[in-house]
Amino acid sequence: MPGPSKRRSANTTIETADDIARGCRSLRRRCPHMREIHDRLGDPPLRRRQAGFTGLARIVVGQQLSIASADAIWTRVHTAIAPLGPAAILKQSEDDLRRLGLSRPKIRTLRAIAAATAEGRIDFDELYRVSATDIHQQLTALPGIGPWSADIYLMFCLGACDAFAPGDLALQEATRLLLDLQERPTPDELTDIAERWRPWRAVAARLLWADYANRRRRT
Repeated sequence: MPGPSKRRSANTTIETADDIARGCRSLRRRCPHMREIHDRLGDPPLRRRQAGFTGLARIVVGQQLSIASADAIWTRVHTAIAPLGPAAILKQSEDDLRRLGLSRPKIRTLRAIAAATAEGRIDFDELYRVSATDIHQQLTALPGIGPWSADIYLMFCLGACDAFAPGDLALQEATRLLLDLQERPTPDELTDIAERWRPWRAVAARLLWADYANRRRRT
């Protein structure tokens, strides 16, 4: 996995379990709701992923799927197409990719990202050197990549400590349950709520996901 610390400040990235622990300590001091989750569940997992084309491809594969289903399809893709890269994706026929479990929209997105990478319209190494806003804009300019995918790339592939995914349904539901809200917050409402968790929103998201998973296991 590439080392973001070589290009970004260690204060802005999550690279190790110690960074997660540091974020949890900060969140505990400022938010009783985060402290409540942490008291029950402890530090959440690191959940770092490979960056670059492969990292974004994995996010595309996992869109709107359960973790188990996404992991199963990704394993098939990664095993069948090795080494996985833009040129390898572009060589595959649609039928070949469909047999691996990919839907037509995801195939179109993967091919569009592969073409943009091969043609130099997206430079994943450059993303380490620009702001989170610029990264978000560059990624969402790619066909089939929306705000959620860009947020997840920032959070897990680049390790941005203040990244957040307000469009994520699990985060919305976890926040509703945690704050005892009558309705699930909209992305805009969740963005406002998450302001209290800066500059560690990515750790807050991990805590919320862990809390949501724990609640589901208990029901």
